[in-house]
Amino acid sequence: MTTTEERPAYSAPKLAFLRNAWRGLTSMRTALVLLFLLALAALPGALLPQRTLNAPKTEAYITAHGWWGALLDRAQFFEVYGSVWFSAIYLLLMISLVGCLTPRSFEYVKSMRAKPVLTPRNLARMPHYTRFVTERTPDEVFADSRKRLGRWRIAQHDDSLSAEKGYLRETGNLVFHFGMLGLIVFFALGKMFGYDGQVIVQANGKDQFCNSGIYAYDAFNAGLRVDGTQLNPFCVRVNDFTAKYTDIGQPIQYSANVEYQTADDLSTWKPYRLEVNSPLRTGGERLYLLGYGYSPTFTVTYPDGTSRTQTIQWRPVNEQTKLSEGATKFDPPGITDPAVRRTKQLAITGLLAPTAFLHGNVLTSARPELDKPAVAIDVLRGDIGTDNGKGQSIFEVDQSLINDGRLKKVARKNLEVGQDVVLDDGTKIRFDGARPWVSLQVSHDPTQGYVLVCAIAMLLGLGASLLVKRRRVWVRATPGGEGEAGTVVEVAGLARTDQAGYGEEFTRITRELGKGT
Repeated sequence: MTTTEERPAYSAPKLAFLRNAWRGLTSMRTALVLLFLLALAALPGALLPQRTLNAPKTEAYITAHGWWGALLDRAQFFEVYGSVWFSAIYLLLMISLVGCLTPRSFEYVKSMRAKPVLTPRNLARMPHYTRFVTERTPDEVFADSRKRLGRWRIAQHDDSLSAEKGYLRETGNLVFHFGMLGLIVFFALGKMFGYDGQVIVQANGKDQFCNSGIYAYDAFNAGLRVDGTQLNPFCVRVNDFTAKYTDIGQPIQYSANVEYQTADDLSTWKPYRLEVNSPLRTGGERLYLLGYGYSPTFTVTYPDGTSRTQTIQWRPVNEQTKLSEGATKFDPPGITDPAVRRTKQLAITGLLAPTAFLHGNVLTSARPELDKPAVAIDVLRGDIGTDNGKGQSIFEVDQSLINDGRLKKVARKNLEVGQDVVLDDGTKIRFDGARPWVSLQVSHDPTQGYVLVCAIAMLLGLGASLLVKRRRVWVRATPGGEGEAGTVVEVAGLARTDQAGYGEEFTRITRELGKGT
């Protein structure tokens, strides 16, 4: 008795489903759909604030839009490029392109090695056809044809000759799609091994920024394979900053004169004029000028005659006029007891107007230039929270300290340059003016050169696929029959694309082949 092994009934349908799914995923139509979906999925990243770029603005947007903002946040619309759905589209597009291009590449190699197709039996049925009689022999006709079709791929048959041209069209098509695949791959690798960070530097020629670690940045966005311990070292300092405006205060140009050092030469400061669209490139890093603001300078003179001066950046709340807000914080000198020190710390908060304009006692700024700086300040005294070990924003004080009564307002006043306010304990606070600061971004992308090559390849491939025409020509030469002395020559042509223009080329070919008839 013999037994046969029974296979599960569901195996064949399951394999067929997987095979059909793979064929559908790797079709060019699916790749185009996924490319469109990827472009569509990237739109929220351009229209909505992204947490990795501006976390405070993102949180403010979510708060302002209530349940709708919270829903978008849960759906990862504020982290588009790291979201699950964007990554899924990205990965599917990459798989689709690989699965689509692999068999097409083999077919392309096979077609490049193959000879032109055989001559059809009835050439008169071709879209382009002509017939003439010549006194030349068939061998002479074929020799003239080879000479005229020198750059065509030619195959000789018994009584005919077939030629084909325009293989560069398919080459361009493949180059375009491989360039697109490379662009996707290198863009992903750039996100893995690249990083960017932002930092504010005073434009005073003294303060400097060194790319020595994450701690040197105000904000740092690292790739998945970047831990911040192997950054390319360089230092930069900003000597001055210049901004040009229209008559209505719109910015025209930002520029800063900077000096930088690299790891190759730490003893020499090299000058560079940094502009918005002219980054400094050094050691694989690009240093961009993003924007600017102003830093007020305050001098605090304590009752014992000791003075402290600080210049801390304040952030703009109005980009058009550069009206800014911030907080400058002071520790009292000579007090070592933490409990006593936390009762005498000072915080100067308020508004800075580069070109002051008063509506009664309300300070605003008329223009962004630093023509007539003034401040409207609140002076807070008490515990500013610097001793609790928690990080805090340099632009504001912890509101909970005010709510708990540990930080109290002791003065409020508008000050112009040189004016001061005296507190109840004799402490004097003087406004000494303001100076600009610049916001810099350091970007590192080790694949940017490859991305550029892939983008150029895409353009060249697209141009070749659109401009090159695939066409074929057949020439048949046979001895004339009854009533026809000489050789009968038939020439036929077929354009394998829908582009116009082959008719003129075919006419020129037949005219040259017919010479000497």
